[in-house]
Amino acid sequence: MSTRFFNLVEDGMQEVEQLMRLQVDAHHPDLHTVVEHLVSSGGKRVRPAVTLLTGRMFGADPQRLITLAASIEMLHTATLVHDDLIDGSLLRRGIPTVNAQWSPAASVLAGDYIFARAAKMAAQTDSVEVMQSFAEALATIVDGEITQMFTSRGISSRDNYYQRIYAKTASMFVLATKSAALISSCNEGIVETMRKFGYEIGMAFQIVDDILDFTGEQEAVGKPVASDLRQGLVTLPAIYYQEANPDDEDMKAVLNGEFADEARMERLVKAIRGSGAIQDAFVEARGYVERSLEFLGQMSESVEREALFELGNYIIDRQV
Repeated sequence: MSTRFFNLVEDGMQEVEQLMRLQVDAHHPDLHTVVEHLVSSGGKRVRPAVTLLTGRMFGADPQRLITLAASIEMLHTATLVHDDLIDGSLLRRGIPTVNAQWSPAASVLAGDYIFARAAKMAAQTDSVEVMQSFAEALATIVDGEITQMFTSRGISSRDNYYQRIYAKTASMFVLATKSAALISSCNEGIVETMRKFGYEIGMAFQIVDDILDFTGEQEAVGKPVASDLRQGLVTLPAIYYQEANPDDEDMKAVLNGEFADEARMERLVKAIRGSGAIQDAFVEARGYVERSLEFLGQMSESVEREALFELGNYIIDRQV
């Protein structure tokens, strides 16, 4: 991660993690265990860092900002618990998931508990608008998961893809940037500009994630290569490949629901990796980053703004 991007908020990030750990006081000891496991397992922590940088850029109250950042990261953490259960994932970032250690019922309840604590912290920002934004983001995320579960598999559609990645990822970046501006008492124009920044940077972030799903090594990304495609979920690199190769029999088979043929899948993944589809998706991600920086450029100069500029380079250059 960019040194300036992370170092500027390193003190705040420690407070965010401490506040997350405090959310299980006076509750079942196993909840202590699971939250400690989730917080300690790391992650990129991009969402709370974006929240802190945005709020500091606009002079937000420090404690409200820490509370907001912790709320957003707890929301993200809860979605990962449920995602891993839905997907049957036993590893995330190479570390056993809650799903790998607890029963499905216990995993659902753990995720529900973390959602509830995230909502409580959002309420502690004392902003009705933040609570509204939090609720909208949560509804968007859940709606996206249901759509993905029932109607997205085997579909090579840009509209479907963009809706999925907004629900999955960009909606939370929007929550981070918009809410940080809201608790900073920014005017409506700045709040809207920062919402647009969050949207563009969040879309880019997920597209790069989907590229790394094809280009990364299993040990680095902590899950099988092309794991989405193996579940029938067609992401941007595969969409570009399908558009350029509409007669590819392996791709046709995947779109027809044949996800389990390992030899076919290996051929298809190799073909996608060897085509121009990866670069095409990368160019599209860069376009989102460039648009995000245009919105950010409308803000007054500050060290936080420069750090957020560097976030764009981090998103494009990251390897995991």
